[in-house]
Amino acid sequence: MKMIMAVVPRKCGDKVLTSLIDSGFTATYQETRGGMLRQSQLTLFIAVRTSDLQKVLDIISSSYTGEIMIHRGYGLAVSGEVDEPHLANEGKKLGQSGAVVFIWTLDPYELP
Repeated sequence: MKMIMAVVPRKCGDKVLTSLIDSGFTATYQETRGGMLRQSQLTLFIAVRTSDLQKVLDIISSSYTGEIMIHRGYGLAVSGEVDEPHLANEGKKLGQSGAVVFIWTLDPYELP
C-alpha cells in the first residue's frame, strides 16, 4: 500500500478530487494555506494499492493543468518489495502555483 499526499492549488482541487472519486478512489482532504503568499490549497490524502499508484498519479496529472513535482519517501520501502512503478515526472521542476505530490510506503500494523 502507498499513501499519497497531493497538495494542489485550491482552484484545481475540486476537479482533482472529483476525478479521483469518479475513477473509484477515495481521498481525505483538508484546506490548507502556506507559502510566501499564503495561497489557499487543497491537501489530499489517498491510500492506494501499489498496483494503482501510477493510475492515481495519472488522474492527478490529467486533472491539474500546472506542473507537478513528485517526491517519494526514500528508505521507507517494505522489506521484499520490488519493482516500484515508474514515476516519469519524479523531480520535475515546479512552475508557479504548482502541485506537489509525496508518496510513502504503508507498512502493515496490527494493534495489540
